[in-house]
Amino acid sequence: MYGNYDAKNSLIQFDLHIGVDHWKTMTISDPSAIYTAEALSLATANSTSVCLVNTGGGTPFISSLELRPLRNGLYGEYVNALQSVVLVTRRNFGASDTVRDIMNRFPIDPYDRVWNPYNDPSWLTLSTNSTVDNRFDPFEPPSAVMQTAVTPASGSQLAFAWDSVSPDDKLYTILHFAEPQNLTGNATRVFDIIWNDESWVSGYTPLYLSADCQYDSEPFEANFEYQYVLNATSDSTLPPIINAFEVYTLMQLTQTATDSADVDAMMAIKSHYQLKRNWMGDPCAPKEYVWDGLNCSYNTDPPRITNINLTSRGLTGEIYISFAMLEAVKYLDLSHNSFNGTIPDFLGSLSSLLVLDLSFNNLTGTVPDSLENLVSLQILNLAGNNFNGSVPEKLCKRSDAGLLILRFVFLSSSCMLDKNGCNKASSSRSKTAIIVIIAAVSGLLLLVIILVAVVCNIRKQQGRTSNTFVQSHSVVYPRQREHQISFESRQFTYTQLENITNKFTTVIGKGGFGMVYHGCLETGKQVAIKMHSVSSPQGMKEFLAEAQNLTKIYHRNLVSLVGYCMDGNCLALVYEYMKQGSLQDHLRDKAGCAKVLSWGQRLQIALDAAQGLDYLHKGCKPPIIHRDVKSSNILLSEELEARIGDFGLSKSFHSDEQTHVSTGTVVGTPGYIDPEYHQNYQLTEKSDVYSFGVVLLELITGRPPIVPSPGNVHIIKLIATSLSRGCIEEIMDETLQGEYDATSAWKILDLALRCTADPGSQRPTMFEVVTQLKGCLKPEIASNSNDIIYIEGFNMSREISSEMGASLLGPTVPSIR
Repeated sequence: MYGNYDAKNSLIQFDLHIGVDHWKTMTISDPSAIYTAEALSLATANSTSVCLVNTGGGTPFISSLELRPLRNGLYGEYVNALQSVVLVTRRNFGASDTVRDIMNRFPIDPYDRVWNPYNDPSWLTLSTNSTVDNRFDPFEPPSAVMQTAVTPASGSQLAFAWDSVSPDDKLYTILHFAEPQNLTGNATRVFDIIWNDESWVSGYTPLYLSADCQYDSEPFEANFEYQYVLNATSDSTLPPIINAFEVYTLMQLTQTATDSADVDAMMAIKSHYQLKRNWMGDPCAPKEYVWDGLNCSYNTDPPRITNINLTSRGLTGEIYISFAMLEAVKYLDLSHNSFNGTIPDFLGSLSSLLVLDLSFNNLTGTVPDSLENLVSLQILNLAGNNFNGSVPEKLCKRSDAGLLILRFVFLSSSCMLDKNGCNKASSSRSKTAIIVIIAAVSGLLLLVIILVAVVCNIRKQQGRTSNTFVQSHSVVYPRQREHQISFESRQFTYTQLENITNKFTTVIGKGGFGMVYHGCLETGKQVAIKMHSVSSPQGMKEFLAEAQNLTKIYHRNLVSLVGYCMDGNCLALVYEYMKQGSLQDHLRDKAGCAKVLSWGQRLQIALDAAQGLDYLHKGCKPPIIHRDVKSSNILLSEELEARIGDFGLSKSFHSDEQTHVSTGTVVGTPGYIDPEYHQNYQLTEKSDVYSFGVVLLELITGRPPIVPSPGNVHIIKLIATSLSRGCIEEIMDETLQGEYDATSAWKILDLALRCTADPGSQRPTMFEVVTQLKGCLKPEIASNSNDIIYIEGFNMSREISSEMGASLLGPTVPSIR
C-alpha cells in the first residue's frame, strides 16, 4: 500500500527482480489500494534475492515479503531452471465474498495460495459440502475451492475474459473442474472449450467430486485480450460449469547469476567490513546493476568477478581471507585504506591477478614470497606502507625485464636496495662479468667517439671553404648580422617557393610563425613551407632559433628540414611533408580518416614520439626542451611513422649542470602545460614528460586534454571517476570498439599517470618511457603484425639511418648533415 507517504499523491512505478531477472513492473496509482505480486520460481541456490529497482518513477517500497515452499514438481510443467511464471490471477468461481471464502489460504490450501472469489450476475452458483478429491489434479487445488462452481443462469454458454497485462506476455492457463452434483438418470454435462475463437478441448465432462484440470504445457501467444467460452454440446442436457482457474505469464530466465563462490566471497567481505555501499542483489547481474566498484566477465557461464576496486573506503583491520575465494579476479585495488598486519600469503593463490594495488595502507612486515606465484601480474603497487626487507627476487627480475611495474617504499637499510625495493647485493655477483664487459666496450666506444669527433671537426672546418659534397651556404640576413647562422640545407628563393606552392594555393595549417603551405619540389618530393608572418608575435630571433635547431638535429622521429628561404622580406622554412597530418587530426577525425587508429598503431605512434623526445633530451648537446609537446605537433608520415615537429619554442641547456630554463612569458598550450610551470616559470625535461603524458591520455581516451563539458574538465580529472571503479572500458576510446589488450591498456594508463604526476620529480625520464612503451608493444607485435612493424627500436620497412646501430645502445650525439 502506497498510503501517499510522500504527500505527492502521484503514480509510482518501479521494477521487481527475482535474483538477476526482471519479475514485474509495479504501477501504484491508488494510494489506498493493496498491490501484490506473486511468482513461482525454482530455488537454484542457497539464497535468492528480491530487488526493488528504482527506474525513475518514484522511490520503491514494500510492505511485506512472503515465501512459500511448494511440493517438488507441483508446477513442474511451467517452472524449472530456465523459466519461472508470474501470477496474473487465481480465481475461485462461485465463492462468496465472506471472510471465510476470501481467506481460502493455509491451512485450507497447504501451499497458502490465494484464491479470490469470482462471480457474475449472469451466473448461478453450484456447491457441495462433500469433500472433493484432488489427487488426480496435478496442481492440487484445495477441496474448499473445488466445492463451488458456476454455470450460466440461462442458455448453454459460459464465457469469461480478461485484458492483457502486457501485449508481449505469453500465458499459461489452468482450468479446474469438479462436478458438484450427483447426476442421475439421463442427465449429462458435456461441453467444448473455446480459446480466443479457436477450439481447444472438445466433449469434456467433469468428474463427480473429483478435481480435474485442462491446461497446455506450451504457453499461449501474446494477445491484447483473452477469452474462454464454454459451450454445451448438442447432446448435453446440462450447461457447462467451471470451479477455478489460474493464469500465469511466462518469465524467461535470460540472465545467469554470478558464480556462487564469488557471491559468497563478496557477501562475506561486505559483512566483515560492514560496507554501507549499495551492494544488493547479485554482484554481476543484471549487467546494468553490477555492484559499484566491481567489473565482471560475462564470457563465462556463470559470470565471474574480475575487477574489485575498494580504494579509499575507510577499510580497517587485516585483509580478509574471503578475498582468496575470488579465483577469477584480475584487478584488486585495496589502496588508500587503513589495512594493517602483513600481506597475507593467500593473495599469492589468485593466479589470474594482473594488477594488485595495496598502496597507502598501514601494512607491515615483509613482502611474502607467495606473490612470486602470480606469474600473470603486470602491476604491483606496495608504496605508502611500512614494509621491511626487500621485494622477492623473482618479482625484481620480472621488474628488471620490463614484465612488471613495481612500486615499493622500504624502511630497512640493512641491505642494499634499489628504488623499487629490490636487493642489489643478491645479484651483484652475477653482474660482475657484465660490468667488466660493458666497461671494456665503453672504453672502445669512447675511443671511437673521440675519433669521430675529430673527423667531424675537420669536415666542419672544410665545410666553411668547400662545397664539394653538399650545397652549403653561410647566409647573413640583411640588417640582422648578429643572427649569423650556418645552414647546411638547400636555400630557396621567394620565386622558387611560389612555383613550388603554385603561388601558395594550398594551406595545410597555421603555426606560431604564420601560415603553412603544401608544395612539391621539381623531384616530385612533397614539402611543407612554413612562412614567417610579419604580424606573428614570434619574431626574427625565434625564427632563426628554430632554423638553428633544425639544421643541427637529425633523427628519424623528428621532422626533417629540407631547406629555407631568406629572400628580401621573405623568411620561410621548408620541411618534409607529413602526408597523414597530425596525431590530433586522427584522434579528432579532422583528417577525414576512414580508418580509426588501432590500439597497436597508437602504441607505435607513442613510441616513435617518445624516441624523438628522448633524443632531444639526451641525444643532443646541449639537451633541448621542446616546451610545446602536444598531439598537433606529432606528425605522421604515409606509413604512420610519428615525428616531433615545431621546434619554434624549443630551448637548449647551455651546460650539463643546468637543469632548467626560465621564461617570463607563458609558453606551451593549455591542457599540456606542466602545473609546476605556473609556480616557478621554469621548464625542465620533466615538463616535456608531463605534456607527453597528456598525449598518452589522448591516445587512450580519444579525447582532448580539456574536455568541453560544464566547467571544461581536464582529462586527468575526467578519468578519475572511472579509475575509482577500476573500469578501463569507461576510459578507453569508444572508436576502438573494445579492440585492445586490457593489460597493455592498464600499463599505458599507469605510464600516463606517472608522466603527469605532481611533483615533477616523481615523473619518469623519456628514456624510461621509451623502455616501457617497447615492453607494451611487444605483445601487440605478436597479436597483430599487420599494424605494427616495430622490432627492437626500429621499423624494418622504414628508412634505416646511420644512427640506428648506436640508438640500440643508448642516446647518440646529433650528427651534422
